[in-house]
Amino acid sequence: MEMDLTVDKTNLYQEESFTDLKTGAIRRLNPVKEDGSRDENRAPIFMGQTQLMSPNGPLPVSCMLEAATLSEAIEKFPNAVKEEVDRIVALAQKAQQKEDSRIIVPGQSG
Repeated sequence: MEMDLTVDKTNLYQEESFTDLKTGAIRRLNPVKEDGSRDENRAPIFMGQTQLMSPNGPLPVSCMLEAATLSEAIEKFPNAVKEEVDRIVALAQKAQQKEDSRIIVPGQSG
């Protein structure tokens, strides 16, 4: 199996991280050119990150934040994380239903 490990020089970002040390973090990915200078032709990307505690330990949650500024990303963080958590829970419930449907109970026909 051959893998292409070439770095895409036209899609480089420099990462900054902002945190309140309790709720989570917001990553700002600033587009840069191959020489490391700021690429003004592309907009920054914002991502939210937090952790939820589960019976199996911390569960990382990461989501895109549709924002143009850090202030806007901070404002959108709570709802974006909630939507991502809801999506994860729905996927987990769907997977559990599939597992439950596989259970064969002796004496019952399927």
